[in-house]
Formats: sequence, C-alpha cells, structure tokens
Amino acid sequence: MSHDHADSAPSDVALVWTVVVAGGSGLRFGARKQFANLAGQSVLQRSVDGAARVSSGVVVVVPSDAVSDQALVSTETDVLVVAGGATRAESVRAGLAAIPVDADYVLVHDAARPLASSALFESVVAALVAGANAVAPAVSVPDTIRHVGGGIVDRRELLAVQTPQGFPLSVLRAAHASGADATDDATLVEALGHEVVIVEGAVRNRKITEPTDLAAASAIMGDVGFRGSRPEVSSEAQSTTTGHDVTQTPTIRVGQGFDIHPFSDDPTRHMVLGGVRFTDEGPGLAGHSDADVIAHAVTDALLGAAGLGDIGSHFPDTDPALLGADSIELLRAAASSVRSAGWEPQNADCSVVLDQPKLAPHRAEMEQRLSDAAGAPVTVKGKRPEGIGALGRHEGVACWAVALVARSDA
Repeated sequence: MSHDHADSAPSDVALVWTVVVAGGSGLRFGARKQFANLAGQSVLQRSVDGAARVSSGVVVVVPSDAVSDQALVSTETDVLVVAGGATRAESVRAGLAAIPVDADYVLVHDAARPLASSALFESVVAALVAGANAVAPAVSVPDTIRHVGGGIVDRRELLAVQTPQGFPLSVLRAAHASGADATDDATLVEALGHEVVIVEGAVRNRKITEPTDLAAASAIMGDVGFRGSRPEVSSEAQSTTTGHDVTQTPTIRVGQGFDIHPFSDDPTRHMVLGGVRFTDEGPGLAGHSDADVIAHAVTDALLGAAGLGDIGSHFPDTDPALLGADSIELLRAAASSVRSAGWEPQNADCSVVLDQPKLAPHRAEMEQRLSDAAGAPVTVKGKRPEGIGALGRHEGVACWAVALVARSDA
C-alpha cells in the first residue's frame, strides 16, 4: 500500500454510490449482528445513515431471506436492497451490479462498522476526487504483535485497515471481474497494480464482531444501559440543570471493580497480589488463574468504566487456556480493549482488605506493575478487616477498585 495519490484526476462533479455489506450470518456474534439494536436503531441503519450523508444512493447487501423486509432501513437517499452471496466478495459484486452505470465512484462499507463518522466518509471521497484509484482508512496497531513461530513483529510497519473504502466504479468492477476473493476490496484493486491511498482512520470505527463489541459501541455513544433510544429531554428540563446539555455524550466515565478469593489448601501455591509473588508469607489464594485479587479488581473496574462487561465475560474461569494465567497480562489485555473502544484509562485506586501479608514493603512494586499493565497510574491501599466476617477470620482476601477513563477523541 502507498500514501501516494494516482496521477490522473476525475471531473469536479462526482456521482458517489455506496455499497453497505450486511450479508453475514453472525456466527461469532451468535446472531445477525447487522440487525442488532444499537441505541435504538439497528447496526445496519446506523451504517446506512453514515453512508447516505455522502452518497447519491446506497445499495444494501443482505442475506437472501431478508431482502423482502421493507423495514430494514429508512433514509431520504435512494436505497436498493439486494441479496448477498456466500462470501464477502460475492456480496460486494452483487452490490456493484445494482449501481447505475453513470456513477463515478463507489464506496464499500461494512455494516458492522456503524460508528464511521461523516468526516471519515468525506476524507475517502476527497482522496478519490484528488485522483486516487483506491482509498482505505487505517489506524496504527497499539498492541504488541508476535509471529506464531515466535518473535516480535515491528508494529510500526503495520496498519489496521477499516472501511469505508473508495474506488472509481470502473476500477472496482475490473478488480471483481476475475471472481477472486479477498477480505477487503483494496486488496483486489492493489492486485491489478493500482496504489492504495491510506487516509487516517478512527479508533472508534471499530468492527462489531463479538457481543462485547456491541457493548463497546454503546459505550462510545454514551448510551450504556439504554436498550432503546436515549430518552427525550425537553429544553425546559435542560435549562434547569447546571447549564450542561444532559444529552451530550460524556467524556469521562467511572467504573467499580471487586474481587475476592479464599486461601488455598495447596501448600505449593504462592500468593500473588498486584503482580508481586509472595513466597514466604503464608498460603496462596485459590483460583483458576493466579488469583491476583488486586489485578482482577482493577481489570473489572476498567472494563466497567468502558461499558465492556466484567472480567468473567472476557476471561472466564471455565477456559482451560487461562489456568494459572498471569493476571497482570489479563489486565494489560483488558486495558487494550478499553482503548480499542475509544476510552483511555486515567487512573485506578484499590483498597485491599487483609491481615497478612503486609503490603507496605511491596506497595511500590505492586503499583508499578499494575500501572505498567493499565497504562495509567494505579494506587494500592491495605486495610485490616478488624476481625469482622470471613476476612476477619482469615478465610481470604478481597479488593475493591475504582477506575476513571476518558474519551480518547475528546
């Protein structure tokens, strides 16, 4: 792929159509995700609305048994609904066949990316008008990437490609004429020898693949907790507040986490707290992973703040792969998911309730390990149970955590 534009430039007046690909069966999601409810509208409707703002017409490609459903989408822009094929490429070809021959450009957008902004669509169109033969938005890869056979991949050389992607209609039709298959259309066009212009994508333009992705999309929209549309708020009600628009998407969120583990009967099991292993200070804690209650509570708080569910939904204790897992690494993975959802961890604060071991000699190391994994300051406080309840009877250790996250695009 290249960041260079093609040499030729089309006419100043452009006719743009968009193909919204919504033909998937949703095997990983557990249902047809394109029809799932996202803050009062379907995922598909939100994707069509985004495309319609820059398009003369939209072709929606859906499973064959959904073509007759006239209530799929509603927009003032011309919308054609056609049946898709067995693969994504076949579905795109079905959409291309329905586009008028006088169209200049075609955008291809995955219905599973309902949060693509108008600015993103416009930047793709602008690159086409400037003369590009293929345009794709992309973002940098924040995670550490490893080869399956071992060794780190230099992530500075990697980009995560998104949609909408844009092409002159004739170019994309030529790329699909061979009937070849690919995971995105830019790859097919590049195979013809055309350069692919990269425009800046957006972290919030994440693809909905798993149910947690839908929760993340709701969180990005500031609509967590509502199964329907955001409640209407009258201008009178707004004027009685402290001057803030209560319908505005929040830029910060707070999450609470909690975890508790009993002491283990296994004399060979060591206690792990905040990523620090205590080898000579009593029995360890029982659990599927390393039972690090502090790391678990912080993980739970961050996920909750971003609207991504809880630690059990991401790292279930029924997963054999997580047996004895390093909870600091689970925290690191959760923090990455929070960032992918458009939120940036700001800090977390923990209160650990236990009599033994003493935390003070290890507090600095715990805070450093937790902060490194979360990518934000994490503080730890130890509290004694004062003989009260199961914790006072030395049956286990518990931790409460509170975390603050902020919108990364705020």
